[in-house]
Amino acid sequence: MPTIAVKRDLLFRYLEKTYTDEEFQKVCFEFGLELDDITTERQMIAREQGDESRSVEGASEEIIYRIDIPANRYDLLCIEGLVLGIKIFQGSLNAPVFRTVGSGINVPLKINVNPSVANVRPYIVGAILRNITFTCDSYMSFIDLQDKLHQNICRKRSLVAIGTHDYDTIQGPFTYEAKAPQDIKFVPLNEAQEYTAEGLMTLYANHAQLKQYLPIIKDQALYPVITDFNGVVLSLPPIINSDNSKITLNTKNVFIECTATDLTKAKIVLDTIVCMFSGYCADKYSAENVEVCYPDQRALLYPELAYRKKKVSAKRANGVVGIKIIDIYFSKIY
Repeated sequence: MPTIAVKRDLLFRYLEKTYTDEEFQKVCFEFGLELDDITTERQMIAREQGDESRSVEGASEEIIYRIDIPANRYDLLCIEGLVLGIKIFQGSLNAPVFRTVGSGINVPLKINVNPSVANVRPYIVGAILRNITFTCDSYMSFIDLQDKLHQNICRKRSLVAIGTHDYDTIQGPFTYEAKAPQDIKFVPLNEAQEYTAEGLMTLYANHAQLKQYLPIIKDQALYPVITDFNGVVLSLPPIINSDNSKITLNTKNVFIECTATDLTKAKIVLDTIVCMFSGYCADKYSAENVEVCYPDQRALLYPELAYRKKKVSAKRANGVVGIKIIDIYFSKIY
């Protein structure tokens, strides 16, 4: 069961309500969650280092809530989803309707898929969050959600790898293909010089975070790579993005791509990110379509943000929850 750490005061500000620790523990229980721990950033870091009594330079004493999240509730892995879920549950907010929109010129951004990826990492999906406004807190939450998804539904990037880019630094259409590692050259995220993909395998061999992902592609003859119209590398999935297209606090338009060996999970991951952060867009709860063009002439639009209606028998519902209700309809996003 994954656990998220949220700043108590920020959480209460988003919820537009203040609780005592006991009151919020009750809110979690009613919503189906568990408030696992009440701590501080300093205590969390000290605990990881094996000494809770030690002083940690620069660490905050701000109260942190650590909350256990059900394994199948990917939407609750960030403060945005947690707040949205609680508000809807408490009836203080109507469930938003998430939707896709065109590019404004009726020609969506295209990702052209080369046949070479078929036996490497065959699927890709994408979306654009337009006119988004980040704060320090929402920016860090955006990055943290990707990490949480990578460790859970993405199965440490083996099934899905997420790339997020400043759309204003690159030019579509994009190409998704597989190339020999020595033929892929770019400046990776937070580095100052250019490397080949082959060189990155050596560079990251002892990297604390990235070394665990290298075996996914290291022994393959071809590596997947995403490039823009000018041949500029965006990403070497599932390892690292390019420094050229990195997002910052000032990024206004975010291009999200998810490459995958499991298309269903890729769509869930993309929809989750879009639904959690489209609330920060000027046109709230919307995402711009991206068209993925496959070699067999299929052209698929993402994100799907699909809804379906489910009819639930009152008799069955009564038998499960032990109450008496009439026939109702449920709507759920997938």
